[in-house]
Amino acid sequence: MQAQYGQDLPSQCVAIKGPPLASASVTSSRPCLATFWHYAKVELVPPTPAAIPKATDRMKAMVKSFPSGHFAQLTVKEALRNGLVATGVLLWFYIGELIGRCSLIGCNV
Repeated sequence: MQAQYGQDLPSQCVAIKGPPLASASVTSSRPCLATFWHYAKVELVPPTPAAIPKATDRMKAMVKSFPSGHFAQLTVKEALRNGLVATGVLLWFYIGELIGRCSLIGCNV
């Protein structure tokens, strides 16, 4: 394949334009990755042993507030957030079940 005058072959374009493009993409993505790693170190850590009693106390308080009707005092924003969290947990559970079964159809009985 011959290139016409003033045109580079595709491999020459990659060799010429590739390194500057790669360094530009690394330079532009560095601040975003720094922000991601900052939040990942804080939010994606497993719970410590000290956090487990706090979580169980919050769950007990939530169960106690259900019969008393205290959940009706939530703002729309809090209720929406709680609903989204519950939906996310249920969807991840469902995805895990699908992965475990390797099928969309239920177990063979």
